[in-house]
Amino acid sequence: MILIKLGGSIITNKEKPLSSRRKTINNIMKQIKKIKEPKIIVHGGGSYGHYWSVKYDMHTKPAKNDMRGVAIVKNSMVELNKIILDIAVKNRINAYCLPPTDFMNGNKPIKNKILTINDISKSELTPVTFGDALWFGQKKSYILSGDVIMTTIAKILKPRLSIFVLNVDGVYSNIKSKKLIYDFKKDRPKIATNSMDVTGGMTRKITEAAKISKAGMKVFFVNGNKPKRISDAVTGKKFEGTMFRS
Repeated sequence: MILIKLGGSIITNKEKPLSSRRKTINNIMKQIKKIKEPKIIVHGGGSYGHYWSVKYDMHTKPAKNDMRGVAIVKNSMVELNKIILDIAVKNRINAYCLPPTDFMNGNKPIKNKILTINDISKSELTPVTFGDALWFGQKKSYILSGDVIMTTIAKILKPRLSIFVLNVDGVYSNIKSKKLIYDFKKDRPKIATNSMDVTGGMTRKITEAAKISKAGMKVFFVNGNKPKRISDAVTGKKFEGTMFRS
């Protein structure tokens, strides 16, 4: 099984609120269609969920948030998810929407529900889930990052490969220039983080990728602006990006 995360920065214009990159999404889906084994897709919020999360000061830790804000963040993620689903189906991918509330209880995963996701992926359907605003209980809510969902699913389902599709060449902004966007010695980004990102940006992705790789699984970061790199990573052909190994 292949686990794929479509980062918010590649599927939306993060500098422009509520703006999707439909052509880019379409090109990515064309490559995902070529993957001839079960697959699960996770996507981020980009300029949809993150935009409203900033407006309503919502974060990844459970807190008493404005319930109107919770509703608006969730609705914006449903809107973005619908765009992803429609483009996937257009490319003959049988996208099957699975909101994170289908397999999360508060901030805890429901193991048997996640195991069911694997069964769904083997039945000619492609489960699609996403980062979201989740109810926590006691009038609290929080933002569940799509990157965290990747780790949550990976630790239970043990995919053959986990792929994070980004807007850059892995931890390099560009492979040819070898310009790092993350300082591993100081454990922090080398470039300014986007103010619209409340879930940690590249720092969060590297953290979650490290967790997955330490659990014995292979993780690739690839540039979604060059979508063929997705199918190349899956088939084991010439790979360009960042690889995490245990």
